[in-house]
Amino acid sequence: MSAHDDQDERTPEAATVLRQSHAARAESAAARAAALSHYIEQRGSAAEPEGSSARAEAVWKAAHAARVAAQALAVISESAPDPAADSRCARNAAASAAQAARMGQDIDGATEPSVAACKAALTASLAASAAAKAGQLGANEALNAEADEAEKGAVAAAERAGWIRPGEKVPSVATGLRSGELMSMMHL
Repeated sequence: MSAHDDQDERTPEAATVLRQSHAARAESAAARAAALSHYIEQRGSAAEPEGSSARAEAVWKAAHAARVAAQALAVISESAPDPAADSRCARNAAASAAQAARMGQDIDGATEPSVAACKAALTASLAASAAAKAGQLGANEALNAEADEAEKGAVAAAERAGWIRPGEKVPSVATGLRSGELMSMMHL
């Protein structure tokens, strides 16, 4: 029996439980990316003038990462539970949050807390990627648990770096026009 056969035999209830895990991880990563985008936009680098190209690039990359993470979360909320697809969305959100963390590290001048937060974000991205890898179909309990723990670690590290303030409202991020919507508009 192949891994695909296992997926076909999975109950809808099991897929819903897996969705909750993947969606929570994607939501957390999207919130990290949004908070970081806001932080980068507000703070900038003390060493860079307001209109510098390095600052503008960091702001743009962080905003783009936040938008991609929000899109991944939106896909989960708009589709039927599918552990493989849901885990890929969580992976994409975590990868986007890692990109935003890299911009946060750049803006902070590679301080110890920002370096640690960037490493934790990368760890969360890699763990989410492992949980979504081919053959696992988003259903491996051990890999999902590792990804959940890595995401918690990334949030804690982002808080220590000052990128996230506990209790502060997460800024909203527009998803923009997603490729699926564009394809539908073009009747493809």
